[in-house]
Order: sequence, then C-alpha cells, then structure tokens
Amino acid sequence: MREIKFRAYHTEKRDGQEFPRMIDWEELLNNDEEELACYFRNEFSNVSPLMQYTGFKDKNGREIYEGDILKRTVTVVMYGSGKPPEDIVEYMKVEYLEDYAGFYIGERPLFAYVDNTRDVDTGCRCTKAEVIGNIYEDPELLEAAE
Repeated sequence: MREIKFRAYHTEKRDGQEFPRMIDWEELLNNDEEELACYFRNEFSNVSPLMQYTGFKDKNGREIYEGDILKRTVTVVMYGSGKPPEDIVEYMKVEYLEDYAGFYIGERPLFAYVDNTRDVDTGCRCTKAEVIGNIYEDPELLEAAE
C-alpha cells in the first residue's frame, strides 16, 4: 500500500515582494494544528491546491507528485529507412484524473512510464522517467515542449 502524503506550493508575501516555495509533507506535519490552521486560513489565497504523492519514484529515487514534470528520451528507430536512430526528448505532466481515479500522463497511466525502458506506444527504447520540475515552479518546461 502506498504512503499517503501531500505538498503545496506557497507564495509568501513580505514587504511587497513574493517569495514562492514548495511546502513538503514533513513541514506540514511538523506544524502544530492551531498554527497550521491559522497559516492556511490566512494564506490560503497564496497556496496552490495540494499535490498528492503518486506512490512512484523516478529513476533517481525522487518521489513523483501530481503536477510534476517528467522527462525521458525515446530512441526512435525507423527500420529499413536507412536513417540513423533519433533521440526524442519528451516532457510529461503528471495529473490525477477523476474519471479513472488514478495518476496519468495524457491518456496513459503513470505506471506505464515509471521504471519502463520501452515506449508503450512504439516499443522503442527509452530512458526511465526523471522528475525535472513541476507545473508551479517550472511551467516553461511544458511550454517549451509544445
């Protein structure tokens, strides 16, 4: 059974400046209830939705949360074409889909991308997925991939 935990992206405002940071599960748990309730009541407008841990880890052992951006490289081989293999870098967003009650990348379940060295669709070799950021701190990663 997977461990249930969350994290949140928070933008603290001090002296007219914004200081964004990720609040991890340990920090949430180490606050006393009254302090935490006050914190979220006063700062709720600056806190993103909670991001849930998927129960999976990337190739480096880093926990994967919804909202994370994963990267992998697929080596495409066009047999009989005479062309050399081509590496294609993919950036993928982890989402929770209510309709399927699970974590997905696009229309495929997340588990198809974790610890897998064969692409689900093409059967080509690929690297294992690696967390390189998240949609709150690194949205440009997904924009650049489009």
